[in-house]
Amino acid sequence: MIKKFFRVLIVSLIIALPVSAQSFSPDELVNINVYEEINPAIVSIDANLDDGFSAGTGCVIRSDGVILTGSHVIEGAKDIDVTTYNGKVYKASVLAKMGKNKDLALLKIDVKKPMKTISFGNSEEVKVGQKVLAIGNPFGFAGTLTSGIVSRIDYTKGRIQTDAAINPGCSGGPLLNSHGEVIGISQSIYNPDNNISNIGIGFAIPINDAKKFIETANLDNTTLTDKKRFASK
Repeated sequence: MIKKFFRVLIVSLIIALPVSAQSFSPDELVNINVYEEINPAIVSIDANLDDGFSAGTGCVIRSDGVILTGSHVIEGAKDIDVTTYNGKVYKASVLAKMGKNKDLALLKIDVKKPMKTISFGNSEEVKVGQKVLAIGNPFGFAGTLTSGIVSRIDYTKGRIQTDAAINPGCSGGPLLNSHGEVIGISQSIYNPDNNISNIGIGFAIPINDAKKFIETANLDNTTLTDKKRFASK
């Protein structure tokens, strides 16, 4: 009876332990900690087009509701809905966007409370073989985390290639390093079935390109919150 009591007590204590103290591997803890830190700064985007809808992902870069995403996600949109990680829905306006080659856009939603924002890394320091994480809205499954590595760097086209699963709806979402810093913005996948599904070849726009776009966007003639975070580290 005493032995049974102690077994129950030990199991109860294990269940009560915080995430950091439970029996997760170091690699699992990286995934868990990055996701819990960054996911509140990631939104889902639904754009109403003349011929249907376009779905994507966005990163909150300023606490008053400025969002970075892919320009193809909102191209030709009549109106844009942004859904935050906790299910709140906002109407968004377009602040700035780039052409197809860079494929970046900035949106703005009106919020009453400051939003959680992402942190920027330095894409010039990215190495083939390093671990990366992606958060997105694939097929409407918001807040989905996938992992992989940087599988190639296309210096000619200026793209980071990864085998982390990037599917329709992930465009505009973050490609993250193990420190939770955004090193790229998910853009597209290569697939013989017309980009319907993922086979392990995805592409992201280097975050340094996004930094330049943000810095030159001249958002209402104001500076971005925590401007120092946009400088290369």
